[in-house]
This record gives sequence, C-alpha cells and structure tokens, in this order.
Amino acid sequence: MTQQANNIQGSIVAIVTPMNEDGGVDWKNLEKLVEWHIEQGTSSIVAVGTTGEASTLSMAEHTQVIKEIIRVANKRIPIIAGTGANSTHEAIQLTEEAKTLGADAALLVTPYYNKPTQEGLYQHYKAVAEAVDLPIILYNVPSRTGVDMQNETVIRLADLTNVIGIKDATGDVPRGKALIEGLLGKQMTVYSGDDDTARHLMAHGAKGNISVTANIAPKLVSQVCAAMLDRNIQLAEEINDKISKLNNILFCESNPIPVKWALYEMGMIGTGVRLPLTPLAEQYRTPLREELKAAGII
Repeated sequence: MTQQANNIQGSIVAIVTPMNEDGGVDWKNLEKLVEWHIEQGTSSIVAVGTTGEASTLSMAEHTQVIKEIIRVANKRIPIIAGTGANSTHEAIQLTEEAKTLGADAALLVTPYYNKPTQEGLYQHYKAVAEAVDLPIILYNVPSRTGVDMQNETVIRLADLTNVIGIKDATGDVPRGKALIEGLLGKQMTVYSGDDDTARHLMAHGAKGNISVTANIAPKLVSQVCAAMLDRNIQLAEEINDKISKLNNILFCESNPIPVKWALYEMGMIGTGVRLPLTPLAEQYRTPLREELKAAGII
C-alpha cells in the first residue's frame, strides 16, 4: 500500500464535476476547485463519485476527470478514484485505469439496480480486489443503489489484503458502531458517508468523513474532522453548529443538485448539471442562499 493510501483520514471531499451549461466538463473550474480544497485543508479527494455525477459521464470522461484531478493535486493529498459499476467487468476496467493513472485508492459503490445477494456482493469485490493491485474502499449507500451490504459481508471482505476501508453512508450510527467493533483486529478503516451523523460515527472510531458539505465548506468540515480525530467532541460540536443546517438542505433534492447550485451561488462554478438531473428548483434557491449566508460562506 502506498504511503498516500495510509494517510486517508479526516475530511475527504466527494468533489463535484463542474460542467458548462451544455453539460460539457468545465476543466478550468475543476482545476480551481482542486487547488481550493488543498488550500482549505481538505485531506483527500474522491474523484467521480456520486457527487461527481459518475453515472452520466462517459468512460472516457470518467477517466479524464480522474486524470486531471491527479495531475492538479500532484501528490499533495491522496486521490481516491470512484470506479464502482453494476457490472463487475466494468468495475475492474475502471479500477485498472485508475491504477494506471496514479490514483492512491479506488472507491467502489455496491452494484446498483441489479440487486445482488450478499454472496454476489462478496464475489464482486473479491473479483476486483484480485484483478487490480490498488487499495479499495467499499461504498454502501442503500438509499441510492437498492442494495444494502450487511456488516457480516463487510467483515468478510476485510480479510482481502487490498480492501482497506468502507464508506458507510447508511446514516445508521448504532449499525456503524457495531461494524467498527466487528472489524477490531482487521486492517479496514470505516469512513462516514453521511455529513449529518459523521461526527457521531467518528466518536465510535471512524477515521473520516467522505463529505458532500466539504464541497462548499471545506475548512469547517476539515476542522470538525480534525477535532473528532483529536477526541475534542465539544470543539467539533461548536464548529458543526455552523454547518448543521447546510448538511440537511444540501439534500433537499437529489445530490449533487443542491451542492452544485450552492457552488454556483458562491461564484465557484456554473449551473451545469447533466440530465436526468436538473438545476435546483426555484423554491429551494432562497432557503439555500440564506443558509450559505448564515454559515458565512457567501
């Protein structure tokens, strides 16, 4: 495992993929965002995850975005490539490409729509892990995929050498706590994938937050994570109070619609999203703007 892969903890932004109004990737603003995150204290970047609109990028665009983020970061922070797919063959292809491009790790969402069994999930990840010598982080987000990887399956996968972590986006803290306890003695790190409950999961031993909110408040999310890693829960709560309402309003419509609109309000990117996603509905724009003002972001 690379030294960079060992350093994946703290605030890990699931970065948006900026787009022009015609839906083309906005490479200039992508570079600007990566530089901004490094400057603001973001610990690591996930390239082309759910928030990066992986599901509507072509294979060529997918790999090009990963390549560009790796180029701009230039080894200053770890880069995790989103390489999940509901086809095991495609997931292997994407993960091989991420390794070739120089990613420090890969994040693989559970196969969506085809609803594999727990054994199918195990065999899927096992096939990728055996095919590609790259650190792998599992990603369980049943609210979006239609499949829920059970703790027992995760614990079983932890025995595979290059499966190093899991992004737990269930938002179920007691379940996450049980998973952390079940992984004691194994070389697997748990990361939260739910901004609203991340600090609670970190209180039980999770090592970071793969965050949507960090897209717009990178310094504050980084400070919350740093405080939790230092076991300073009071400080983490005080900082989190500034962004707690943002953590919720950023999901008023499907992610990444609200967070991309927030970045537009901040002057960081344009309004582009790809169909079938659409720009944020009018009724949510003023409430989101007010929360950005309240948090001191605009």
